Amino acid sequence: MIHKMNLVNSAFRAIVTGKKTVEMRLNDEKRKKIKVGDTIEFENIDTHQKVACAVISLARYKDFFELYSHYDKTAIGYSEDEVADASDMYAYYSPELIEKYGALAIEVKVMF
Repeated sequence: MIHKMNLVNSAFRAIVTGKKTVEMRLNDEKRKKIKVGDTIEFENIDTHQKVACAVISLARYKDFFELYSHYDKTAIGYSEDEVADASDMYAYYSPELIEKYGALAIEVKVMF
């Protein structure tokens, strides 16, 4: 199955270059349909460039704080000189939605 997701430019570039290998999303009804072996087509919201990625693994967590504790910060999209803070995810999802659905880590690999 092919799933479509949008990404900001910095996250898109990090996935394309292989620096970011884990995409983090709310584990809502749409994401619960994702299975290992599926394809995710990411679209850069700024340039509309697209890249296809294979889903390598999925991991579900109570919240993003738990998710962050299981991954290296570069794998989830931070640079070495940045502080990885799970509260950054509040820019995308409300605390109420996170409590309702939990967090999903999607390990991906760019398909060439």
